[in-house]
Amino acid sequence: REDDDQTYYCTAFPIATLLSSTWNVDLNESVGKAMGNEALEYGIDVILGPGANMMRHPLCGRNFEYYSEDPILTGIIGAAMVNGIESNGVGTSVKHFVANNQESNRNFNDVIVSERALREIYLKGFEIIVKKSQPWTVMSSYNLVNGTYVSQSRELLTNVLRGDWGFKGLVMTDWFGGQNAPKQISAGNDLLEPGTKIQWKALKEAVEKGDLAIEDVDISVKRILKLILESRKMESYPFSNKPDLKAHAEIARQSAAEGMILLKNEHALPFQNVKNIALLGVTSYDFIAGGTGSGDVNEAYTVSLGEGLKNAGYEINELAQNAFDEHKAANKKLFVKPEGFSAMIEPYDPPELLLNPEQLKQIAASSDIGIITIGRNSGEGADRVEKDDFLLSEEENDMITNTCEAFHQVGKKVIVVLNIGGVIETASWKNNPDAILLAWQGGQEGGNSVADILQGKVNPSGKLPMTFPIHLNDHASNANFPLDGEPLK
Repeated sequence: REDDDQTYYCTAFPIATLLSSTWNVDLNESVGKAMGNEALEYGIDVILGPGANMMRHPLCGRNFEYYSEDPILTGIIGAAMVNGIESNGVGTSVKHFVANNQESNRNFNDVIVSERALREIYLKGFEIIVKKSQPWTVMSSYNLVNGTYVSQSRELLTNVLRGDWGFKGLVMTDWFGGQNAPKQISAGNDLLEPGTKIQWKALKEAVEKGDLAIEDVDISVKRILKLILESRKMESYPFSNKPDLKAHAEIARQSAAEGMILLKNEHALPFQNVKNIALLGVTSYDFIAGGTGSGDVNEAYTVSLGEGLKNAGYEINELAQNAFDEHKAANKKLFVKPEGFSAMIEPYDPPELLLNPEQLKQIAASSDIGIITIGRNSGEGADRVEKDDFLLSEEENDMITNTCEAFHQVGKKVIVVLNIGGVIETASWKNNPDAILLAWQGGQEGGNSVADILQGKVNPSGKLPMTFPIHLNDHASNANFPLDGEPLK
């Protein structure tokens, strides 16, 4: 804020994929209420979310912001989130409408899709959200559908969204989306974000020439004024800048634990006769709260797995901790997290630590159990790739194999924790560890939430909201998904 150097934090709630894994409508509404309250108390009128796109392919860089590959689950959970947020008198902008399923070339990608697939898969989640929650706004996507930019498609924005479903709010573009401002207004895209002088000039000229009907302009103006007049800002709400972040952290912790999924457990969990825990993998000490890009927030802290286990009363093995500390000190620059715009396009990815057999032998002998954390991060700006991302890296494979061998030789168990925002391959290595916990990215309280699961304080009750393929080619969409992780054009 102007003339104000104070930092205003938001709660980093669990990613949408984790929240949908709870299959819990009431819980998602409670997260929405807390999120909306923070917007309210910081003087914000509309939250640009939630995301309701389909997880069409495992490597979409923004899958963590989306709920599922299933439109029914997406719609029901998304509606709960919208209802929770908007109970505060704060609006939402459900996005990215529609068929925005990749980051690569997203501004020019032409989605060729049949009417049936469009209606039954890609539109269905949005339809359920509109009918169950009536969001204040919908955000049109960058891409084209069957040759027409979505933000310029009267069929989608007026005939389907408003005519078929009864949507009452306004439609805004994604930032700098579309190419023809007059056609956007004619289509029913009311608000051009962030708005440019070129668009303003084009709109005035189109009205003067009769290419843009003043009636269409008036309709858009009415929708924008309706939102403004219904906002808390117009009520002069005395926002405090002091939401109850402590209470919201508890909601984040509870919701994160409920969405975690136990993929495997051979008499390893919950902990029994465990006091000293060996943490392997850099992500154990540097937990990932959530994805990057516009799905990120400025949280005050992130609880690592090590911190969460300490908070629960466990000891962290000193030999493993010292090895990590030495590794981090030797690679200082690579452990510096990007800030500002760099954080949006450069996911934090420090180098993995691979211990030698003698180190692992000593660590196994001096601890009660081993935990390996595998971390993945992605976000707006690029899609994921197959090598060293969907597939484990050579170092990660060796870490799992060697650690399991060292611990099993002395009769001790190994747990793998997946601190990931999207799908990875598990079939080739799942037989090695004794348990696999899919922890997703649990927000700022993630380490505490994982500790709650591991010690049996919370029962892991999450369900997979999408398929974990053995091979990428098991997905039919792999035939036409850009697989080179091409950055945005």
